[in-house]
Amino acid sequence: MTIEQIKIAIESQFDVKNTFTEKELIAVIEAFFARLENGEVRSAQPTAEGWLTNEWVKKGILLAFRLGRLKNYTRNPQFAFFDKDTIPTQTFEMSDEVRIVPGGTSIRRGSYVAKGVVIMPPAYVNIGAYVDAGTMIDSHALVGSCAQIGKNVHLSAAAQIGGVLEPVGAMPVIIEDNVIVGGMVGVFEGTIVKQNAVIGAGVVLTRSTPVYDCVNECILRAEKNDPLTIPENAVVVPGSRPMRGQFATENNLSVQTPLLIKYRDANTDSATALEESLR
Repeated sequence: MTIEQIKIAIESQFDVKNTFTEKELIAVIEAFFARLENGEVRSAQPTAEGWLTNEWVKKGILLAFRLGRLKNYTRNPQFAFFDKDTIPTQTFEMSDEVRIVPGGTSIRRGSYVAKGVVIMPPAYVNIGAYVDAGTMIDSHALVGSCAQIGKNVHLSAAAQIGGVLEPVGAMPVIIEDNVIVGGMVGVFEGTIVKQNAVIGAGVVLTRSTPVYDCVNECILRAEKNDPLTIPENAVVVPGSRPMRGQFATENNLSVQTPLLIKYRDANTDSATALEESLR
C-alpha cells in the first residue's frame, strides 16, 4: 500500500464513515503506523517556506483511536494498563540502535525514534511523535503526540513537550536540531523552538506567552495563524514582570515571563559540552 493510497483511505473514512470494512481499516492503520514508525510519514515537516502540518496524518491517528476497542494489556499486577487495541506500545530490536535504559519508559505505536536516540527512565513518547537521531530524552520527560524533535536535542529531566492532535490543522510543538531544553521546561500549543536554542530550566512557553527579547528590545508573540517562535541560537530563561493595577502594586505582585537574554556563543556551547560524553 503506497503512502498516497493510505492518505486517500484515511481522508475518505474520516470524512465519510463506513467507507471501508473494519478489516480493511485495520490494514490501512497498520500500513499507516509502519510509515510513521520508519519516518516516511510525519505529522509536520520542514519545507523551504517553513513547517507544514500534514492534516491527514492527524486524521489517521484519530481514526485509529476511533477504530480501537479497550484492551487489557496487563502482564502482572505491578504492570497493569488498559488502552485501545489499535495502539499498543512499540517494541524495539537491537538493530534499531535505540538505547532505552530500564525503568518504566513507554513508546507508543505510530511514533518514530531514530538510531542513536537515548531514553532515560521513566519517559513517554506518544503517538505521532518524531524523535531524530542523537537526541537524549531524560528522566520523567514527555514527548507529546505529534511533537517533532530534531537531531542532537537534549530534553532534560521532567521536560514536557506538549501534544497537539486537535484541531487537525494545528501546528504541533517543534523542537529543531541541537536545542537544549532544560529541566522542568514546558513547551506547548504548537510553539516552535528553532535550531541551537537553549531553553533554561523552568521556562514555560505557550501560544499566549510573550517572550521578551532583551537583546533586540522587542516582544516575541504568536500572531494570528503563526505560532510562537523562539529564534535560532536564542538563550531563554525564566523571568518576571510587574503586574498592573492598584492591588498588584500595593502587594508587589509580578507574573512569570520568559526572557531572551542572549544568543548562543562559545561560552554557552562549552557549558553544554557534556552532552557528547553522555551519549
